[in-house]
Amino acid sequence: MKRRGFLTSTIGLSLLAYTNCFAQTIMEPYPPVSGSFSGINVPQSPDPMVSYRWANPQHIDNLEIYTVNPVSVQVDKAENVVINSSSIHVTGECSLMFDFGQINAAWLEFDSENLAGEIEASISEYNEVSYKTARPVRYGRTWRLELNKESSGFYEGVRFAWVHIRKLTQPADISFVRLVCQIRPSNYDGSFSCSDTMLTRIWYTGAYEVRMNLLKDYFGAILMNRGDRISWTGDAHVSQAVSMVAFGNYDFVKTNLRFTATQSNGIASYSLYWVLSLVDYCNYTGDKAILDEMLTNACAKLDKAYNHYGKNPGLSFYGWDERLGAGFAEPNCAEAQNAYKMLSIRAWNEFSSTMAQTGNTQLAAKYKQYADEKIAELRKDASWTSPLGVHAAADAVSAGFMNRQEQESVWSTAFSDRLQRVSYSPFNQYFIIRSLAQMQRHNEALSTIDDCWSGQIRYGGTTFFEVFRPSWNRVSKPNDAPINNQCGVTSLTHPWSAGVTKWLSEEVLGIKPIEAGFATFLVKPHLSSAITWVKGSVPTLHGIIAASFNILSGDMEVTVPSGTWATVAIPKAGRSIESVKFKGQKKFKKSEDEDYIYYSGLPGGDYQIQITYAGKLPKTPKEPFIYAGGTTVKEDLSTQGNWKGKYGSKGYILYNYDSINSQRSRLPDFIEVSFATPGPYYYYVPAHWVSGTTDSRALISDQDGDTCRSLGNVHCNLTMGLDIQYKKQQTYKVSLYFADWDKKEYRSAIEIFDLKTLNLLMPVYMVRDYAEGKYIIFEFDRSVRIRINQVRGSATLCGMFFD
Repeated sequence: MKRRGFLTSTIGLSLLAYTNCFAQTIMEPYPPVSGSFSGINVPQSPDPMVSYRWANPQHIDNLEIYTVNPVSVQVDKAENVVINSSSIHVTGECSLMFDFGQINAAWLEFDSENLAGEIEASISEYNEVSYKTARPVRYGRTWRLELNKESSGFYEGVRFAWVHIRKLTQPADISFVRLVCQIRPSNYDGSFSCSDTMLTRIWYTGAYEVRMNLLKDYFGAILMNRGDRISWTGDAHVSQAVSMVAFGNYDFVKTNLRFTATQSNGIASYSLYWVLSLVDYCNYTGDKAILDEMLTNACAKLDKAYNHYGKNPGLSFYGWDERLGAGFAEPNCAEAQNAYKMLSIRAWNEFSSTMAQTGNTQLAAKYKQYADEKIAELRKDASWTSPLGVHAAADAVSAGFMNRQEQESVWSTAFSDRLQRVSYSPFNQYFIIRSLAQMQRHNEALSTIDDCWSGQIRYGGTTFFEVFRPSWNRVSKPNDAPINNQCGVTSLTHPWSAGVTKWLSEEVLGIKPIEAGFATFLVKPHLSSAITWVKGSVPTLHGIIAASFNILSGDMEVTVPSGTWATVAIPKAGRSIESVKFKGQKKFKKSEDEDYIYYSGLPGGDYQIQITYAGKLPKTPKEPFIYAGGTTVKEDLSTQGNWKGKYGSKGYILYNYDSINSQRSRLPDFIEVSFATPGPYYYYVPAHWVSGTTDSRALISDQDGDTCRSLGNVHCNLTMGLDIQYKKQQTYKVSLYFADWDKKEYRSAIEIFDLKTLNLLMPVYMVRDYAEGKYIIFEFDRSVRIRINQVRGSATLCGMFFD
């Protein structure tokens, strides 16, 4: 088939390269993998090594390597290429594009003995060449793309790779094109599957991206090398949690807790996430020794948060969402400060509970007093929940102190709008779905999971992204270049986004510790007509807990490791239960509420349970997904620079029209336009392209009788925001003029926010094909923030017109 002018050939994925078949002319940094394909293959997993197992993986292991071959190759100049079963014969200039099927932590290699000329290679997480291009280094017959120093690891996030033949001095043959992938030995001792195969894919996608980021000494936070490939403490809170439920590599989690103990990354909330990681690890392992070792450190972090409380400290960062200050741009905004307060209360409460379980009554009392004091202060104002947006409300719910009335209040104000409870950062989204579960709103959480994580898979993701909006799927094809933004160059492999994997294990499969180390634990699945069966396992230090539930057949099984005790909750799922039979075993202590029948005190063993249901399974209601600003946007390709008489009847700005920093504008007193605060990694640049031209793409002068044309712009390497204060209560039109003056196939994406709430108002709009000039026309009924994001080229704006 042909795609974008490419000749495409589909080739098989060979896993023979997992054995020691590396070319002998090159030294690799790590040895080949030392285990075997002896585990269970999971078709829903993107991990090519999902069934690979090591005999005894440990925290002291080094990295190992395996290779993956491409699943297809595309050629831009088919007349110069012949694709054979084992090689590619090249006779002239061309670019070969290889798709390896999933993102890998890898580097590109290929073999050729007779390749000579000007050769470059590129890699990318998406299907367009990014900025990762260099001349490959030759070692005998093998060529390797070395983008990073060996000390920092050759690896990048790679799904697509290119070999560019810029100039060829003789016909050549290229063979054994492969990615050399690095991996830290770790086995899938946890598992998950359910009737919704997309949720199964989500669980394994989150696990895979965490696995790829397990480095020799610590948990990595990103595959793409953009200068921040470290173990970010807050990111590690999520990836460590996922690693425990998926791999049970508790010793390596402990290693990373030690590694990050003094690394807050200058971010106030990340210090608290480290404490919560310590609590999480101790809940899953019962490891009191590490708790004692880290006690002084943890207390210092919690005490610092107490001293911060109510003083609006410098937070540095709370999330990429516009409502959280757009990352590093305005991180001390009210919503981020409120969220930090709620996170502090959560950390004090959970640490106090852990102290109580381990017998440290003094510290338990101290941190409970911290939490109780601040909760009492909050409740002096009966409307204390009103200012909380979805992020702060999620942290408040997760703090565990809200009563039902308070929960209903924040549900109404912060969570009930399906669109607005989607965060730009899947990292923050994890805490939102966690809070929804605490409010017993699992169905709504599943809707949000579909919007966020299923949306990324529909985009083509085989890992989860640093940021994502559901509407990206309206404007981009699968695996297209993502929208860059305040986070910088968007990472498509960001393990901080994998928290949904832990959520599915704890909330859908329903396995959670009651006492530290799973000495006692709860199995409480959440099933409905949307999910009628679930099966999975969680690795613990006592052994693997396994469970399966089917509310259609009534068949349920639970495996309780020796030395532990289980409470099993039988879901009613909106029906009544006529009978519960434990096959061949005695009955256990029973209790009941509106939604479950509970059997407690189940000792180690395997249990088969048969449930007889009565009544019809209720249908799960579907929530609407509504954009308050509508979805209508108009384009005008015909007007070009001839704007007078058509646009700008109420005002206009012609950016840098006469020269740099010399723009023409006419705005009435009821319209104010200003630039939103930029972040530290992007900035607004004035530019002037041309003066006195006859090119119809340039904007005609605003002066009567002047037929001259000029064109300037304001641009940004990543993103820029423009705030429009419109002081009349009426609808108005804003027309943005874009021109790709040098015809470099620029693409930009536009986001529209309510300026007061910073809620997203419309789907993302993609601006393409504006080499000849294009107007994008919006209609608003309020003040707005317009954010223009770079996709290809620069985020560039030439003019703004009001009508």
